[in-house]
Amino acid sequence: MDSVPGLDLSQPPFDLLDDAGRARLQASVDVGFHAAGSTLIEAGKASPHVHVILKGLVHAYQADGQGGEQRFADYGPGDVFGAWAVIAGRARLSYRAEGECLSFLIPAEVFRRLIDDDPCFAAYFNEGLATKGQLSVSGSDRREAAELMGTRVGEAQLAPAERIAAATSIAEAAARLREHRVDCLLVDDADHQEPGIVTRTDLLDAVALQRLPLEAPVGPMASRPLVCVGSDEVLFQALIEMTEHRIERVVVRDRGAIAGTLGIAEVLSHFASHSHLISVRLARAHTLEDIASAAAGMNELIRSLAAHGARMPYLMGLVSALNGRVMAQIFELLVPAEHRGRICLLVMGSEGRREQLLKTDQDNALVVADDLDWPGLDEAMARFSAALDAVGYPPCPGKVMVNQPHWRMTASQWQARIGHWQRRHGGEAALDLSIALDARPIAGDPALFAPVKAGLVALGQDQILLHHLASATLNFNTPLTLFGRVRGDARGIDLKKGAIFPVVHGLRCLALRHGVAATSSIERCEALTERAALPRELGRDLPQALNVFQRMRLDAQLAALQAGRVPDNHLDPQALRRLDRELLRDALHVVKEFREHVRRAFHLVD
Repeated sequence: MDSVPGLDLSQPPFDLLDDAGRARLQASVDVGFHAAGSTLIEAGKASPHVHVILKGLVHAYQADGQGGEQRFADYGPGDVFGAWAVIAGRARLSYRAEGECLSFLIPAEVFRRLIDDDPCFAAYFNEGLATKGQLSVSGSDRREAAELMGTRVGEAQLAPAERIAAATSIAEAAARLREHRVDCLLVDDADHQEPGIVTRTDLLDAVALQRLPLEAPVGPMASRPLVCVGSDEVLFQALIEMTEHRIERVVVRDRGAIAGTLGIAEVLSHFASHSHLISVRLARAHTLEDIASAAAGMNELIRSLAAHGARMPYLMGLVSALNGRVMAQIFELLVPAEHRGRICLLVMGSEGRREQLLKTDQDNALVVADDLDWPGLDEAMARFSAALDAVGYPPCPGKVMVNQPHWRMTASQWQARIGHWQRRHGGEAALDLSIALDARPIAGDPALFAPVKAGLVALGQDQILLHHLASATLNFNTPLTLFGRVRGDARGIDLKKGAIFPVVHGLRCLALRHGVAATSSIERCEALTERAALPRELGRDLPQALNVFQRMRLDAQLAALQAGRVPDNHLDPQALRRLDRELLRDALHVVKEFREHVRRAFHLVD
């Protein structure tokens, strides 16, 4: 296919487009002339085009508020800019022609459609990852990529959509599950136009946790509305829907009619020949060795999904679900059934926020019922921590683990610890509190965690505590020079300290102040924006910036693993292509703006 004259479509990022995308680009691209000193894009405004420079030089700059300006970068022939302004709807910098300049003009609506239609192209721009090396694969990897991204839901093995009446008893419903070998039932109710759904877990919870009699009807426990996918949608989209809604089964519709149900096990079973897809093996694991064997494929699963265009929120959600499943299964192996209802296992840190990707240090804790009488608790938790280490989750250097009495407390001891955190505003107490604020239950009885969570949320009323807690947001400088360029040392920049931590911790503190119970950074950001605790534009830019950082860090970590190095949080900006550096720089400016917002909100002094 011929390129637009002068615009090389074989170069990144346009080499990621399929033939249809390139044809659409060819039909719409134009060439613009820009006089010397003219502004191509103005900071704070949307751009009608994405620019690719054909001839000349363009300066990116920002007004300093005192009549001057800071210059951030220069763009020459072949460079692409304006993608952020089109995606986010607002440019963070202004762009001015230095001398006469020619640029290819890609209309914003065409660019957005290319992103919507092509997940590989979208991954490059939406999350700033230089994906050419990962996406331009060959041989079996290419076939797997095509299969993963091209297989339709209707081609998968669907489970039959077994239907029952709302008046059906729990006992009868359980018998139907066993008889038809399914793990969910659709529930028809005259009071609802569409059916609801009950799962095997719903029935177990009704009996074990709610203490409902076996004769109780299933109608009231049915979930609505149904989460559905079309039979003509790609199978990967079903995986995304399950991850986004934090469920393991969706209903499949074919031309509007319910054709069956599809679970994560069926999705991954369809790719059973792919050794890195682990969910089915995990579902069949009954020993610690089985679990370790299944979990060993986690990094390859992440590598594959990332390379094939999976969006970061969905990828992190899927990994979190699998991690939680691994930990819960080990917990059930080591904790006798008679004691599971008297303890609650918590995960914290990035795992608690559902923002974990590659396996890192253990961050977990335990809530123990005040009246639990189990002499073997200490030994069981020691074995649990050792088992996680064996499976690939190394011990936490700070010893935030259930094998430590400091993080293994009764419900009363948790309340006392929360009181201690309220009285002590710095040092280890502040660090422990920050970790605990991201806690969520994954095994045992979650009801034990409810009063602990309520006690943590109540700390948001203490303004002095919040002031001291939020000050950590300013502990690490944003890696930008006075002139707005990315700044690093011999190892590059530490994305965790300089980029991710200020956003994660700032959102954590704002969420605590405003009573937001969510632990995910993205969910915190959305809730704070809805409550006007964050400016709407900043609330829109922060998730995008986090995705940029997470994607770039993951890319660097996977490259380190492939090279036989230990992955860390460092990134070499000079190894990035110009467009990636632009996205990184824009994302770092979001961090800088957010730090200023946190500083003003909590009256902090740097």
